[in-house]
Order: sequence, then structure tokens, then C-alpha cells
Amino acid sequence: MADDRTEHILDAALTAFCQYGYGKTTMQDVARAAGMSRAALYLHFPSKEDLFRAGSRRAHSRALGAVDTALTQQGDVLSRVDAAMAAYFGGLLAQISSSVHGGEVLDASLDVAGDIAGEAHAALVVRLASALQTAAAAGEVQFSTSDATAEDIVLLLLAVEDGLKKTSADPQVRQQRKALFLRLVHVGIEPCVSSSQKATPCDDVTALPAPVPDTPGAHHGAPG
Repeated sequence: MADDRTEHILDAALTAFCQYGYGKTTMQDVARAAGMSRAALYLHFPSKEDLFRAGSRRAHSRALGAVDTALTQQGDVLSRVDAAMAAYFGGLLAQISSSVHGGEVLDASLDVAGDIAGEAHAALVVRLASALQTAAAAGEVQFSTSDATAEDIVLLLLAVEDGLKKTSADPQVRQQRKALFLRLVHVGIEPCVSSSQKATPCDDVTALPAPVPDTPGAHHGAPG
């Protein structure tokens, strides 16, 4: 019952933060949204900061759970890693992205709960790198041809995921560019066939499509 009440309070707090922004949200606002007195709310959380941190911890835990689910699905490892990243960031932004105060809530996540976000990000890297390492052990990919580690590739994928948000306001263009990048990464880490073969997959890059050209006004930093 206590866990249910905590979940209810965190749900109400998220609604309040999205409605008013972190700075203007008061414990009274959260208590009202939760249908309880402010005194009762303080019995669960001693401050707005503690409440926000608990919500952040829950959000990141859920996002990592979505990553675990995505990584167990069928498909090649890069597709599963890509789906896991989408599940992670999509889960974190699901509600706040539609709020006019979403940017402020994100900033608060770094200022008030930066350690929680950092720990979750590190856990994300470990999970994705482990998936790549498992694929390498199974012979699906190899890292020796690219002189990179699984963690190197994961950090690069995450950097590109973040950087693409700044290249175009059009999600379709961003998706096309990401798909191209994933194909390039695939070529870089796919296992080479025996040198006695006529050609190796590692050398076959002729099938890659041309990069998607920039569109006018693409670099104005619109959020993803």
C-alpha cells in the first residue's frame, strides 16, 4: 500500500512539474494534484528536491528496464541497440516533451538529480556494450577491423544520437541520417570472411546510399 501511495505521489508530482515547471511548483501544488494534505505529503518526502530526485530515479529505472526488454528482442545487434536507445530516451521524455516547461524540467534533472542521470547513463552504456560483446562472442560482429571496443562504439552511437537532434527539425531526415550511420558502423564491425574468398564483406561498401543532403534551415537546433 505504501508503494502504491508513493507511486501515486510521484505521478502527481510529474504532472505538477510539467504544468508549472520545477521552479514554480510548490509542495502544495503536488499535494493538491495527489489529493492529499501538504502535511501528509511531507510525511513521504521532506522537500521538493527529494520528491524530484525520487521521480528522476523512478524514471531512469523504468527507462533502463525498457532497454533490457529491447535488447532481448529479435534482430541484429545494431538494430537492437538502436531500439534500446530509442526506448531509453523515449521513456525519459515521454511526458515532459509535450510540456511547455519540458526544457526546465530537463535542466532540473541535471541540476537537482545529475548524479542519478549520470549513474543511469553509465548503466545504459554497460548494457549496450554488453550486447555488442555478446554479439562479438557469437561471431556476429568483430572489433579488430575497426580497432575499437564495444564501449567505444556505444559512446559513438550515443553521441551521434544526441548530435542528430541539432542537424534538422525534420524527424524523417534525422532518421534517414541515423540509418545511414548505422549501416556504416555495421560495415565497420561486420566479420570478414576468409581471405581465400573472392571478396570480403568488410570491403563491400558499394551498396551504401549517398548521404541525405542538408535542407534549408536544418541547423537551427530544434529539439528532438
